[in-house]
Amino acid sequence: MTIYITQGRYTDQAIKGFVAKPDDRAAAVRKLMKSAGGKMIAYYVTLGEYDFLVISEGKDLTSMMSGLIAAAAGGGVTGLKTTVAMTTVDAKKAMAGAKKAGAGFRSAGK
Repeated sequence: MTIYITQGRYTDQAIKGFVAKPDDRAAAVRKLMKSAGGKMIAYYVTLGEYDFLVISEGKDLTSMMSGLIAAAAGGGVTGLKTTVAMTTVDAKKAMAGAKKAGAGFRSAGK
């Protein structure tokens, strides 16, 4: 499965709701990821540009997008940014594959 790292911000409405009724969103996000065919690995509340960070696994990009679209459609989050991540083992395989893929390739300007 592919690893996805998603960052986002809560809307003003969501933050007002948290003040009125504090809420741990991890269970809801875990359920959403499962219904989209994935698995939540970790959920963090963060400080700075983003309010939260979710690390999840998914079988494919379409499944992951389903969960992200559902989250955004609810109106409680905005500014979602997702990064695809890979293990160092998979990165090493990609590096080895680059040698084969690059054979005979001419870079721009050369």
